[in-house]
Amino acid sequence: MNQNSILTEVILSHNHQSLGKFKLNWNPKQGNFLELEGKTYSILEYHHHYQYQVGGYQLKKISLYVQRILDSQEKTLVDGRWILGNINCRFNANSEIINCAVNPEGSCKDCDFFEPK
Repeated sequence: MNQNSILTEVILSHNHQSLGKFKLNWNPKQGNFLELEGKTYSILEYHHHYQYQVGGYQLKKISLYVQRILDSQEKTLVDGRWILGNINCRFNANSEIINCAVNPEGSCKDCDFFEPK
C-alpha cells in the first residue's frame, strides 16, 4: 500500500477529540508540526494500525495525537528538532511540547520569569 493512500486520523491529545481523517503525503513523526485548516499542531504520538490479510499484515490507518501550537509561540530549529519558547532563557524546557518549566503554556514575550542562560 502506498504511504500517500493511508488514512490518518488526527486527534487532540488532551481531550481525545478527533479533528478529522486525512490522507497525508508525508510520513508524520513525533515532534513534527502539522498544519490543518490554518492552525498549527505539534505531533506528540503516532500509532500505526494494521489489519491481517492473506499474505500478512497491512498498514490500514495512522492515528496522530496532537497538541495545538499558537501562532504566537516562538519556535527554533535546534539539531533537527523544533524547540518551543525562547531558547536563550534559563527555564526553557528544550521541548517540542512545552515552553518552559515555570510558564509551560504561556508566552515568552514579556514573561516575568525570563532569565538569560
